[in-house]
Amino acid sequence: MTNQFDEKENRRKRLSVMAGAAFLMATSAIGPGFLTQTAVFTEDLLASFAFVILASIILDIGAQMNIWRIIAVARMKGQDIANEVLPGLGYLVAFFIVLGGLAFNIGNVAGGGLGFNALTGVSTTTGAVVTAFICILVFIYKEAGAAMDLIVRALGALMIALTAYVMFVSSPPVGEAALRSVAPVEIDILTIITIVGGTVGGYITFAGGHRLLDAGISGKENIRYVTNTSITGIVVASIMRVLLFLAVLGVVSAGVSLDPDNPTATVFLTAAGDVGLRLFGLVLWAAGITSVVGAAYTSVSFLTSFHPSIEKNKRYWTIAFILFSTGVFIFVGEPVFLLIFAGAFNGLILPLTLGSILLAAHSSKIVKDYRHPIWMTVFGALVALATAVLGIRTLITQFQNFF
Repeated sequence: MTNQFDEKENRRKRLSVMAGAAFLMATSAIGPGFLTQTAVFTEDLLASFAFVILASIILDIGAQMNIWRIIAVARMKGQDIANEVLPGLGYLVAFFIVLGGLAFNIGNVAGGGLGFNALTGVSTTTGAVVTAFICILVFIYKEAGAAMDLIVRALGALMIALTAYVMFVSSPPVGEAALRSVAPVEIDILTIITIVGGTVGGYITFAGGHRLLDAGISGKENIRYVTNTSITGIVVASIMRVLLFLAVLGVVSAGVSLDPDNPTATVFLTAAGDVGLRLFGLVLWAAGITSVVGAAYTSVSFLTSFHPSIEKNKRYWTIAFILFSTGVFIFVGEPVFLLIFAGAFNGLILPLTLGSILLAAHSSKIVKDYRHPIWMTVFGALVALATAVLGIRTLITQFQNFF
């Protein structure tokens, strides 16, 4: 009886961690930038954005399955795998991840502040401080991993539910969207790659993979759980993307032009009036909180390889990361230079990390007797190549525009 009870308890804990890892990855992707991107691209492409979403989901799954499986089989974090592929590569990867994570975390804190402002009317700075305080509480708690799993699941579900409501009241042309998902009027390849980078680029795809590794869900014996969780994370993020897309489509199809300064707020306000604006504030605030948690946790997980004391004091480093991001926003604002170049570097992170993972997948020194499916390698290589081309192009463009 005791053994049976222990088995049920272990299964419950494993499912809780898996759900938490999936939502951690998904809500790390669903930040303020995610909301704005989806609104802007929908206004530009209308129903044809459905094709972009469908194509990006396929590419996202290809990238994420590769990365999470090899992290699990190798029982190593992303930067340690990269170091095994080529000495020093992992430190380069960690630098890019932490730089991007820090820059985007400043934006996430700002987004949380803006959301709290729209919800309550208090200043954006006060909202940012409240957002940071809640995130810090998560990591102060002794069982920080369990607390993180709980908050990202709860807020992730809340964002989806609120966006679903706005989608229904906006009365989108669902039939047209379904048709254009396979027969688009126009195909924008750059938009597809941009969406892929925003969903599984930078630190985001490692968030859930590192969470499973920290929780002990790794090794060949757990590949099925890891693979299922990686796909679930993409599905959760994609559900939010589809609901928001349909909500925006319903509004712009009625002839409404979105405010370029805050396109997503226009959608919620138009669809549901003042109540919708408050709902937008709540969604943006939730997106800010979960993205701050995800960015801080994952960025610090990439620092742990630099010194054993960082791993030992990971919670305090994570709290310091959040405090620093919040301090920069309060006293400096969103530093344009850092955000521009971190955004450009972020376009190069996915091909760099995915490329090193694919090389590791066929190294017996790293994965021992594990045999990685060839189709997954080919799929991953295509994603890495496509995002590398766009990343280099974006980096050159950003340099030219800035100077």
